[in-house]
Amino acid sequence: MPFHVIIGAGAPALATATLLAEAGEPVRLVSRRGTSVDHKLVEATVLDATDTEPLAELCQGAATVFNCAVPAYNGWPQSVPPLFRSILTAAERGGARYVMLGNLYGYGPVSGPVTEDLPLLATGPKGRVRAQMWQEALAAHEAGRVRATEVRAGQFLGSGAFSSFTFTVAPNVLAGQLVLTPAAIDTSTGYTSIQDTARALVTLAREDDAFGHAWHAPATNATVREVATILAKQAGAPAPRLETLTERDIALLSLTSPIWSEFEETSHMSHQDFLVDSSRIRERFGLAPTPLEEVLV
Repeated sequence: MPFHVIIGAGAPALATATLLAEAGEPVRLVSRRGTSVDHKLVEATVLDATDTEPLAELCQGAATVFNCAVPAYNGWPQSVPPLFRSILTAAERGGARYVMLGNLYGYGPVSGPVTEDLPLLATGPKGRVRAQMWQEALAAHEAGRVRATEVRAGQFLGSGAFSSFTFTVAPNVLAGQLVLTPAAIDTSTGYTSIQDTARALVTLAREDDAFGHAWHAPATNATVREVATILAKQAGAPAPRLETLTERDIALLSLTSPIWSEFEETSHMSHQDFLVDSSRIRERFGLAPTPLEEVLV
């Protein structure tokens, strides 16, 4: 029976494993911690995916290798290239289709709708490395070494999601406390649910014409205020009180945790409208974003 390999331990990896297993398709879920889901068709494997030889052995005979790996946020420029190259090599050697989970950082600052046709002109280190990893996968595809595609998701929402919103906004909204976030409150950006991300990954893996291209996962464009208001209403919490952190606030917070200084690179996605167009995946595969009221439960 065909099986799939998923590298990663975050919510998208687990949701993808569950979706495949519920469809009767066995999954090898690979992570350094051996994280798994409760399903008889999901086999958890403890492995550092930068260790290419054993990873390639695990991928032998796999139908698809899903790269859902997410190293520590503040270390992407150093940790992503060796990790993603190892996964790509393992997929090539195993003869598997290669499906990457990406994000929107690679575009850099954009004026107007964000579509898959835009060039990857990221100005920051995390965006540049994300763009480079897709370009290397695409080059391997075009050389005939592997069949590759990428799903570019917006800011994550939903069960198990980790994003700027779930980290800096959601906890205080649910607690009825003042929210202090690095994002502007009333500019729109694209949000993608964890389940919609998994559906996109699985759908593209099954479609021959999905490969050789990048696709935006289903995305809803909304402001922090709009999403926070929906979350509060769904949870029965008070109307949210929201403020944007100043540069000085962020500089001080960065002394306690390096993640705060990382938000500056993506300020163009949070301090001006960054409108994600996900019409291509909807029109070709029928994948539309789940309403936020259903995601934020």
